[in-house]
Amino acid sequence: MKKDVIFAINGPIITVKNTQAFFVLEMVYVGVKRLMGEVISINQHETIIQVYESTTGLKPQEPVEGSGQLFSIQLGPGLVGNIYDGIGRPLNTIADQTQSAFIPTGAHTSTISMKKSWPITILIKEGQTVHGGMIVAHIQETSSIVHRVLIPSDISGSVESVYQGETITMQDVLAVVVNPQTKQSFTLYAYQVCAIKQPRRIHQRLPISTPLITGQRVVDALFPIAKGGTAAMPGGFGTGKTMMQHQLAKWSDADLIVYIGCGERGNEMTQALEEFSHLQDPRTQQPLLDRTILIANTSNMPVAAREASIYTGITIAEYYRDMGYHVAVMADSTSRWAEALREISGRLEEMPAEEGFPAYLSSRISQFYERAGLVETLNHDTGSVTIIGAVSPQGSDFSEPVTQNTKRFVRAFWALDKNLAYARHYPAVNWNLSYSEYLDSLTNWYNKEVDVEFIPTVKKIRTLLAEEGKLLEITKLIGQDVLPDDQKLVILMGKLIRESFLQQNAYHQNDSYVPLKKQLKMMQVLLYLYTVLQQYIKQEHALSNILKQPIFEKILKLKYTIPNDDFSGFDAINAEIDHLLIIKVRV
Repeated sequence: MKKDVIFAINGPIITVKNTQAFFVLEMVYVGVKRLMGEVISINQHETIIQVYESTTGLKPQEPVEGSGQLFSIQLGPGLVGNIYDGIGRPLNTIADQTQSAFIPTGAHTSTISMKKSWPITILIKEGQTVHGGMIVAHIQETSSIVHRVLIPSDISGSVESVYQGETITMQDVLAVVVNPQTKQSFTLYAYQVCAIKQPRRIHQRLPISTPLITGQRVVDALFPIAKGGTAAMPGGFGTGKTMMQHQLAKWSDADLIVYIGCGERGNEMTQALEEFSHLQDPRTQQPLLDRTILIANTSNMPVAAREASIYTGITIAEYYRDMGYHVAVMADSTSRWAEALREISGRLEEMPAEEGFPAYLSSRISQFYERAGLVETLNHDTGSVTIIGAVSPQGSDFSEPVTQNTKRFVRAFWALDKNLAYARHYPAVNWNLSYSEYLDSLTNWYNKEVDVEFIPTVKKIRTLLAEEGKLLEITKLIGQDVLPDDQKLVILMGKLIRESFLQQNAYHQNDSYVPLKKQLKMMQVLLYLYTVLQQYIKQEHALSNILKQPIFEKILKLKYTIPNDDFSGFDAINAEIDHLLIIKVRV
C-alpha cells in the first residue's frame, strides 16, 4: 500500500502530493517524529497541512499519517489548576518527562492524566434512560470546582452497566449505554474527546441579564460587561493590559477562569504563571489556581500553535459551561493570534487584505467572539462563557485592522490610553473612547441587587466626565482662568472623579476590589459635593476661596480610608460637605 509522504516544506506549511487519504481539518501526524498537524486545504493534486510544532529538521519523503478525526483535545478531571501549551499538552508533565525547559518536537502527552485515580460519586443506575449533556457523576476536581461528568452530546439510550468503584481513572469504563432504536452500544468514560474548532452543542441561547462583577470601578460602574458577554481591551505597550486581566481574573465572580497567553513575551508569561501560582482566591481563601486553567503559548513557540491556542482555551471554557459554570476567558492577546493568521496566510500565498492580514480576518474574529454567550445547556442548566480579549495595536493605533474588526463584534470596549498610563493613572481606561452596550440590559439587575439609584448616578458621573472633556479642549486654546466658576467647577469635579473614583490601586487592601454598594456611595458623595458647590457659587462666592479646605483631600483618600464592609464613614464626609455652605468667606 502506497504511503503518503512530504513533498514540500514551507515553515509550518507541509504539502502532500496526489492523495485522497485525508479530509479537511483532520488531525495528522507528520514526519518520523509524528509532529501534530491539521489539514487546511485539499485539491485534486495536493493536500496542505499546517503543523503545530517546529518543523526544523523535517525532510521531504518523511511519512504523513492521518488520525481519522478532527483536531481534538481530551476534556476531563485534572484540567483545572494545570498549565497547557497551545495544542493542549500539559507543560508540567512534559517538563517532568524530559527534564528540560523546552518542549521537544513530537512530545505526545495526554491533555489529562489517564492513570490518576479520582474519588467519584455516580449519579445514574442500571436501566435509567440518559441523554446527551446529562450529568452522570461528580468528581471533586479542586477545592473550588466539582467536575460534573457529562454524557457526550451525540449519545442517548438506556444504561446497561455502571462502574461500581469509589475511585476511577480515565481508563476505566464509567458506563455502557445502549440505544433502544438502533441497538448500538456506547462505552462512556469520565472524559470526552472534543474538536477545538467546532462549538459545543447547547439547548438554546438566553438573553443577557446579569453583570460579571469585577470589583474594578471603571468597569462595573461606567463600562460593565455581562456574564456571557464580550469585551475588547486594546492598548499599546505599557498600558496595563496584562495587569488589568490579572485583576479581572482574580476578582471577577466567574466560577472558572481560562487565561490564554497567546504569543506573549516569555518573561511576561512566566510572571503570570508565577503570580497565579501564589495568588489566593479572595472568595474561597484557596489558591487562585484552584479555579484557573492556563494556556501558555509564548512568542517563541510555533506560530501555528499560537493560532490553535485560542480555540483550545475556548473549547475548555465551553466544556465547563456545559456543566453549569460561569466561565471567563482572558485572551492576551488576540493581535498575536491575528499575526499568526497573517504569517500562515502569507506562506499559503493567499491574496493579502489590509496591512497584509488575510481577507478572512474579520470572519475568524467573529467566529471566536460568537462562542461567548449565556446558554441553557443540554442538561437544562444555565452556564456562560464571557470573553475578554486584549488587543495590542502597534503604536496604540486603534484604526488598525485587528482593533477595528474586533470592535465590530464586541459590546464592551475598554480603550487603554498610553497617556493615562504614563501619568500613572491605572486602570488606564480612557472614559471618552470606551463604551459598553450592556448597561440597559443590566438595569433591572442593578435596580434589584444594588439600588435603583445606581444607574441614574452612573449616568450623571458620565455626563460630568463628558462635559469636562469638552471644557478641557476649550482651555487648551484660551486657558482655564477666563472660564466662569460654574465651568471651573465642572473641571474640578472631573479631576476629583478621575483621581478618587476611576483610579484604583491593585495593591491596596481596600482598593484592589470594591463592592458595588461602596462604588455607589463613592459616586453619590462626589455628586453631592457637586450639588453643594453649585449652591455655593450661586451665593456669589468664589470657588477659589474653598479649594484649600481639607474635604477635598479626604474625598481623594476615601477609597483607602473607608473599608469595604463598613460605609458609616460616608455620613461624616457628607456632613463635612454640608459645612462648606456655612463657611464665612472673607471679602
